[in-house]
Amino acid sequence: MNFTRWSARLPGTQRRAAARAGRSTPPPPQPATAAAAGAASGTPSGTASGIGPGAVPAARAESPPLADAEPVPVPSLDGLSVHDVLGKVPALAAVVYGPDHRIAYVNDAYAALFGPRPPGAPARTALPELEALGLLPLMDQVLRSGKPRTVKSRRVTVPAATERSATTAPAPAPAAVTAATLAPADAGHVRHGYYTFTCSPIDVGEATGAQRGVLVFAADVTDQVEAAERLRASERRQREAAVTLQRSLLPQELEQPDDLRVAATYQPGGKDTAVGGDWYDVITLGAGRTALVIGDVMGRGVRAAAVMGQLRTAVRAYARLDLPPHEVLQLLDGLAAEIDATQIATCVYAVHDPNEGRLVYASAGHLPILVRDPDGTVRRAAEPTGPPLGTGGWLHTSGTMPLGPGSSAVLYTDGLVERRDEDIDEGVAALERAFAGATGSPQVMCDRLIRALGVTQEHDDDVALLVLQHPARTGHDAELFHNAALELLGGVEAAPRARAFASGVLASWRFPTDLRDLGVLATSELVANSLQHGTPPMRLRLRRTDRRLIIEVTDGDDHLPRRRRAEPADEAGRGISIIATIASSWGSRRTPGGGKAVWCEFALPAGHA
Repeated sequence: MNFTRWSARLPGTQRRAAARAGRSTPPPPQPATAAAAGAASGTPSGTASGIGPGAVPAARAESPPLADAEPVPVPSLDGLSVHDVLGKVPALAAVVYGPDHRIAYVNDAYAALFGPRPPGAPARTALPELEALGLLPLMDQVLRSGKPRTVKSRRVTVPAATERSATTAPAPAPAAVTAATLAPADAGHVRHGYYTFTCSPIDVGEATGAQRGVLVFAADVTDQVEAAERLRASERRQREAAVTLQRSLLPQELEQPDDLRVAATYQPGGKDTAVGGDWYDVITLGAGRTALVIGDVMGRGVRAAAVMGQLRTAVRAYARLDLPPHEVLQLLDGLAAEIDATQIATCVYAVHDPNEGRLVYASAGHLPILVRDPDGTVRRAAEPTGPPLGTGGWLHTSGTMPLGPGSSAVLYTDGLVERRDEDIDEGVAALERAFAGATGSPQVMCDRLIRALGVTQEHDDDVALLVLQHPARTGHDAELFHNAALELLGGVEAAPRARAFASGVLASWRFPTDLRDLGVLATSELVANSLQHGTPPMRLRLRRTDRRLIIEVTDGDDHLPRRRRAEPADEAGRGISIIATIASSWGSRRTPGGGKAVWCEFALPAGHA
């Protein structure tokens, strides 16, 4: 069957429709004899098989083979010249030849930006902009190696007056071009742009006498560079805002306890690192006890800093309740989930009691505290360590570590010891070695530990570090710290014994008469309150530091007193009000073994430190 002859009778649309119809409903097979007869008589087979005139035979549904299609002629590019191609390209283009890179051609875009260039002139004098951009050595490399070279985002500065068409201004002399390009006279009318230059080796001239040359092609990437700079500026502003927020939420000045020397440092990550949620705090609890806390909110940016600020505020509020460390973390755990259920935080909360010479702590997924004994031995805080804050469903517990006179301790976040190519235990071991040899004041020790662990301004994580020392006092300093205690045995007769004991001790400490009288009165009220509302064992403890006098009474009852307004007819209820009136501060707490402690403080007058 002659498909070519049949296809000549059908318009293009009809042929495509017939092909679709033929594919969907294939025709019944035709007898071979009918097809052969039709072919022999020159009659279309459709007529021979009973198909009406003008109908499309089923066999026509198949598309003609691609091999039968006539090839489409492709226009030749041999007639195009450099002027035809590069002259219409909006990018800068220049063609140079020879070892001294003489000008063969510059396109209109190049001339509009830098001005026309005289053909045949060497590039060093006629193309000073390329020399200023450092492209001449690159073009030498291209000639020697025969391989293209590219430099990205080079800044180009030209006077606005040179941005003209090459056809509307005469070609300046090379010296004038140099002065206008490299040192524009009117610095207020200049244009800055960024271009990516590609130098490619080419042959310049006829085939028989061609010289090796270089095609300099420059694409304008000013928009991309400016967009990238705007993005970097935005990220920089966001980082600065987060760092400012982070630092404003940290303590501006650490509280300095009587018995401890404390220093801390915070260093944000490098400029390419978003600020994190590291924080620390020192809280004086009263009666000489001090709370120390350090934590790290997972995540980065302003959100992590905001969550950190809320947690730090909550820690200070819970610390005022003078709760055991594990109860503080238990409260923080529930609060962290309420603040942001998608973020978690690690935290360690510790309380130092100079009377007991130990550190009571609880940890929520944080790295262990390190304690250095007076002999230089460094120990890690052992378990218990619970999961991070915000996970819920965990009962935290407290642990203890000795921290007597002459000992030091360090609390830190993971940015100090964690490295991408090392296990974190190796970092903690490195900190132990550095801590064992670190000497000086707490601030000096902070700086030395930061340097020893290799933390620089380009570090990839935030670092928070808290160092405390319990100094061993000798000489005159030792005379400023004294303790005295009395077991309160018997009934009501213990009150006069306590007053006599307090009067004698305060006199031996050479306090002025008015302070001694206030101390005896406070002792009498605290002991009377304990005798009336407490249970044995009862104990009176007097303590002086270089800044204050502390009076504390403990008993076996865990009911905490509170200040209330006594009615005129009441015979009791005025003791705590009297204490709150005459003392600098007062408070109460439950003791670990059961029972409570009620205390008050008096600030020492100037000249008695």
